[in-house]
Amino acid sequence: MAERYDVIVIGAGPAGYIAAIRAAQLGFKVACVEKWKTPGGELALGGTCLNVGCIPSKALLASSEQFENAAHHLGEHGISASGVSVNVPKMLARKDRIVHKMTKGIEFLFRKNKIAWLKGHGRFAGAADGFWKIEVDGDGGVDVNEAKNVIVATGSKARHLPGIEVDNRLICDNEGALAFESVPERLGVIGAGVIGLELGSVWRRLGSQVTVLEAMPTFLAACDDAVAKECWKIFTRQGLDIRMGAKLGEVKAGSKGVSVAWTDDQGGAQTLEVDRLIVSVGRVPNTDGLGLDTVGLQPDARGFIEVDDQCRTKQPGIFAIGDVVRGPMLAHKGEDEGVMVAELIAGQKPHIDYNCIPWVVYTSPEIAWVGRTEQQLKADGVAYKTGQFPFAANGRALGMALEEGFVKVLADAKTDEILGVHIVSSNASDLIAEAAVAMEFRASAEDIGRICHPHPSLSEVIREAALAASDKRALNM
Repeated sequence: MAERYDVIVIGAGPAGYIAAIRAAQLGFKVACVEKWKTPGGELALGGTCLNVGCIPSKALLASSEQFENAAHHLGEHGISASGVSVNVPKMLARKDRIVHKMTKGIEFLFRKNKIAWLKGHGRFAGAADGFWKIEVDGDGGVDVNEAKNVIVATGSKARHLPGIEVDNRLICDNEGALAFESVPERLGVIGAGVIGLELGSVWRRLGSQVTVLEAMPTFLAACDDAVAKECWKIFTRQGLDIRMGAKLGEVKAGSKGVSVAWTDDQGGAQTLEVDRLIVSVGRVPNTDGLGLDTVGLQPDARGFIEVDDQCRTKQPGIFAIGDVVRGPMLAHKGEDEGVMVAELIAGQKPHIDYNCIPWVVYTSPEIAWVGRTEQQLKADGVAYKTGQFPFAANGRALGMALEEGFVKVLADAKTDEILGVHIVSSNASDLIAEAAVAMEFRASAEDIGRICHPHPSLSEVIREAALAASDKRALNM
């Protein structure tokens, strides 16, 4: 007889494993299906994020920042350093240790919460007696399990371009770009989005000559215009060669590297010769091979599973969360959806305000924002006011030699409610949390301005920008 569960989660990335843990906390009998295997053939939890995404990329970003600081920026602190070099295999080994520690940590959490790990590829196989049937195809064959509720959390994969074969040796997606055994002298990146800028930054700091080709005419179009303009100046000054409006032609991999034919924004034919090429043109949902048709579900034209505001599909008891549904492909968004769905199954009334989900780009400086941009407010005809304060006027930032960037606060012109906060700063990923809390609780710019912030700290810049937005009364400018 098939094993029966209250909840089966398909996928153990951030959305899936968090959904499983929360459901178990609520007293349900839970199983989670995961097939991910490491390059060594070991099954692992954590999905793309922990294995070849968020966690390893941030480890390499941190290591490359340390190298760049030691090699180029300690002098302004009065510290002399010579003979600074990089050991790429050791750097990669550190990254792998962090990944291993995190994935084993999830295994511990599954044991702690009595969650069954069903090892293999999960897919729907119809329904019977009020239960959804899930086949799990693993190394030992196919097992059938049943559940009253199923949560699809299979994540996403790198989008590849037609005619460009990714071998993760010369032409790489995010997985290959995290495993270069040495620093390429010349590196090409297709796509100036989050992944392209982060991975391009890693290898530029370590010594690569990096050229980024972006088809769109506008740099960081999702960001507030002021942020995009500031980051363009910073990143190009750092050495990233970013070409906007680039139209790709033929891409050839040969014994000496990769040749990329492209046309610039003036219509001129160009050729880029690089040792390695990273293709980072977005991600697509992992909805193939799930047997969705057997339960009357069908992904849309882009591969997403259609859900309502609370991640319910049209089939009672089947939910979908994370990268396989509408909205930003962000790990923390998927985690919140996992918690929400588990609590819905338990009869609770959770809610997610998608406007309060923060975005982060882990470049140096980092970029982070929550809420709407100035151009969105203009397009929607919303009357607003703005306040901006630079880190160059902040004592803590100056002491840390991290004075690049600013905080920008957008507030409703009548009510003073915060509508958006945009940060360019070395610690933007941490600072943005205050803004997300403020927006979640419908705080005003005046509210933030009235809160006592520690001095000296980078967080004071948020307060100053809020004061500037509220009543043009920043105290230190």
